[in-house]
Amino acid sequence: MKNEPKSEKLPKTARGRQTRDKLLQAAEIEFGNKGFYEASVTGITQQAGVALGTFYTYFESKEEIYRALVGYMSQRVRSWIGERIVDAPDRLSAERKGLQAYLEFVREHPGLYRIITEAEFVANDAFMEHYGGIARAYTANLTAASERNEIRDGDSEVWSWAIMGMMVFLGMRYGEWDQITDPAEVARRAGDLLANGIARKE
Repeated sequence: MKNEPKSEKLPKTARGRQTRDKLLQAAEIEFGNKGFYEASVTGITQQAGVALGTFYTYFESKEEIYRALVGYMSQRVRSWIGERIVDAPDRLSAERKGLQAYLEFVREHPGLYRIITEAEFVANDAFMEHYGGIARAYTANLTAASERNEIRDGDSEVWSWAIMGMMVFLGMRYGEWDQITDPAEVARRAGDLLANGIARKE
């Protein structure tokens, strides 16, 4: 069953925004370690080092901060990758750099997969927007790359979801499960797949 989104109490001051971010960062740890059902508002406030009443200044419930957390982490991962591909000379280079950055982000945020996976059942609207928002931006980027003749023409939307699927599972394998393999090498090999496909060359 989908949960209906509730209006958030968005802060108007810099101090308020800092406190809200502190709560979201604490929620990432609490939900990432315990999962939605075992996590608690008290645990979040203890992680954040704020009073229980402060929590309710910004969020009405555990469900509301969870939904906000999914959006917060979605924005963070997109910003993280965006900052690291800004100097890429072409789309294929951006794909390699982007995958490497994603693997590094997953290693820095070990609770990411648990939070996003549970969101499908706890905050379905946020879950759908997480992937849908990434896919829309990806589709636009691939379309623009095709117009610049950096990649061949094709169905940019289907390609976007296919590449995202590859990234999700590579992130699970080489970001969450494996902390040793060099992310740059994984990205290089995956980039070769994108550039050359799997068909045997004649």
